[in-house]
Amino acid sequence: MSSADLGHDRFVVVPASYVFLLRGADDGRDGEGPEVLLQLRRNTGYMDDHWAAAAAGHVERGETAVQAARREAAEEIDVHDVALEFVTAMQRTRHDLPIDERIDFFFTARSWRGEPRVVEPHKCAELRWVPLDALDDLPHPVVPHERAVLESLRAGTGQAYSTFGFEETP
Repeated sequence: MSSADLGHDRFVVVPASYVFLLRGADDGRDGEGPEVLLQLRRNTGYMDDHWAAAAAGHVERGETAVQAARREAAEEIDVHDVALEFVTAMQRTRHDLPIDERIDFFFTARSWRGEPRVVEPHKCAELRWVPLDALDDLPHPVVPHERAVLESLRAGTGQAYSTFGFEETP
């Protein structure tokens, strides 16, 4: 018997990959804590005027999450040979839109080739290196589920699997 026969609605899970470039603390910069490269989103129709991972996007058919992360880094900020480190797979939803189910793959990188730059100015207003300890000082908000990952990076509390947007069960 299928789930449709049981009255359950099926949904499509949308996968995406995110890349947080990191510098500082572990790369020889004197006395500075880690910084993350963020972009200020604009004209995308989703979370415009929010700070977000410098490179991110949907995983395309036939592509792995790692391949998508590398492709997005090249397309959005012109960096290549990105040495990706897996951070978490986040299952994400919205209470008001039960069909909006996501699986997000987050990576960090401390090594890459090229100087990050805005490649898509129609989608990105600015790139900025931000100390992980200063996320509250940004002039605009950070995309909420991405902020959760950044907070776990800052605190060193990341887990291989995380969730965002689900109601807690007693």
